[in-house]
Amino acid sequence: MSVTDRHIVVIGMGNVLMQDEGIGVRAVEALQCRYELPPRVSVVDGGTTGMELMSEIRGCDHLIVADAVNTGAPPGTLVRLKDEEVPAFFQTKLSNHQLGLSDILALLTLEEGGLPGSITIVGMVPHELRNVLGLSAGARRALPRMVEMLADELRALGASPRKRERPLPGFWARQDMLEREAPCA
Repeated sequence: MSVTDRHIVVIGMGNVLMQDEGIGVRAVEALQCRYELPPRVSVVDGGTTGMELMSEIRGCDHLIVADAVNTGAPPGTLVRLKDEEVPAFFQTKLSNHQLGLSDILALLTLEEGGLPGSITIVGMVPHELRNVLGLSAGARRALPRMVEMLADELRALGASPRKRERPLPGFWARQDMLEREAPCA
């Protein structure tokens, strides 16, 4: 199979109702809004799901996960973890959905050809984890760079995204803007 035939899955993880915990979901949405992606790239809003993602991940050639990460680094720090670095990510989990992803990967090791050929996590250390729909100001500033990191991962895998002439509006980005413009009292 040539590099251009390999199936790539990009999953955004996180709880958009917990402010920066939703950065992964927001990052993959922004990726789709800013770029046209090759057909061999599947983008999934994984939210806080766990085992439901098994069929999406099973047998893919490359898995890229966007998520909030707890590394002990300062808030807003962007992180890239690859292959053998990924298990350490699950030891310092930020939320319950990461346990579900860890479980899926563990189960897929039992299946012949079940595990992705490579796994990359692109994450951001959150600024705020309040019960708020929108991202914190710091996370909003970091979001474009996180999206570029995801696009760089795709380029490195030979799945070059094409920048859209006019970015599409994203659902979560619109909800974030509405909340900032008209906060409930």
